[in-house]
Amino acid sequence: MRRCTSAVRLDFPAHVVALFAPTLRLEDHDAFCELGEGHDEDHADLISIKDPTGPDRAVWARWNERRTARLASLDWCQTENHKEDACGLFADHPAAHGWDVRDLLKEAQALALEREFQRRHRRPRSDGN
Repeated sequence: MRRCTSAVRLDFPAHVVALFAPTLRLEDHDAFCELGEGHDEDHADLISIKDPTGPDRAVWARWNERRTARLASLDWCQTENHKEDACGLFADHPAAHGWDVRDLLKEAQALALEREFQRRHRRPRSDGN
């Protein structure tokens, strides 16, 4: 399944940054939905794997179609695949688990880096070509 393409700009007000400063460093940035395409619930992007409210929780940015964003403290999804890989999304997330969501942009970037690495480290053939 392809990754959702929704994105939103997170601009944290100074008082929110100050409120979280003792436990979480918030910086303005673009957030990209990590869920699979076609979900009906709010979009979500992981902000921090460490949540001061508990060890099994993470801080996520959630936003709706009107691009209204909020921070949410959510439990991790406890599902593992047959390789014992954790899902990487929050509990009760809509759509597919994390290992089934393909990020085509990241895949294209990885392929381009691999090709560039091979080009730079190609050994000359012994026949002179």
